[in-house]
Amino acid sequence: MTGARPPAREGEPPTGTTRERRARPTYDPSSLVEVAARVFNERGYDATSMEDLSAAAGITKSSFYHHVRGKEALLRAALERALDGLFGILEEPAAVAGSPLTRLRHIVRRQVEVLAAELPHVTLLLRLRGNTETERWALGRRREFDAAIAALVREATAAGELRAGPDPAVDARLLSGLVNSLVDWYRPGRIAVDALVAEVDRMAFEGLLANVPATGGPAS
Repeated sequence: MTGARPPAREGEPPTGTTRERRARPTYDPSSLVEVAARVFNERGYDATSMEDLSAAAGITKSSFYHHVRGKEALLRAALERALDGLFGILEEPAAVAGSPLTRLRHIVRRQVEVLAAELPHVTLLLRLRGNTETERWALGRRREFDAAIAALVREATAAGELRAGPDPAVDARLLSGLVNSLVDWYRPGRIAVDALVAEVDRMAFEGLLANVPATGGPAS
C-alpha cells in the first residue's frame, strides 16, 4: 500500500514510535524548576496548578511527579536558587575585605549580575506574598539579606564615605529599590549585563546630575 510504513525489524520499535520519542521533551528537576518559576511569575503561585505546570512543560502530571514532590517543592527550589545567588555574594572576598563603600559597591554590582542570571527566580522572590510556609521562609531570608545591606550602608555613612542623609536605613531601602526594580523591565538582550551593572553603579553612587558641587546643589 502506498505510504504504508515498512514493518519494524525484530527487536526494534516501530519508526513512528521512535520519532515520537525523539519529539518528546526531556526534563530533569533543575529544568522543571525553571519551567515552574516562569509559570509562577505568569499566573501567580496560588493560581497555578500542577496541571498548568505539566502543560507548560509538555509532559504528563505523573511524569512531573516522577521528578518533584509537588508545587511547593518547586517553589522552594526556585527560591533557593535566587537566595543562594544573593547570599553567595556576601561571602565573596571583595564583599568582606576593603572599605565599607568598596564592599557595598561590589555587592550592588554583583546583585545586578545575579538578578540578570537568575531573573525568573529573583522575580519570584521579590513578588512573594507570604501565603505559605515556604514563602514566609524566603521572605525571612530576604529580610536577612536586606539587613546586611542596611548595616553596610550605615557603616559607610559612619566612615564618611556616603553622605549623611536623614536615616541610613532609608538610603539602604532606596538602594535596594533601585536594584530590585530591574525585574519589572529588564529582559535578557535588552542591554548588555556589564553595561547595566555599570549604569546601576553610576546612578546609585554618583547620581544623575553632572558637575554637582559638594553642597549637593546643581552647578551654577
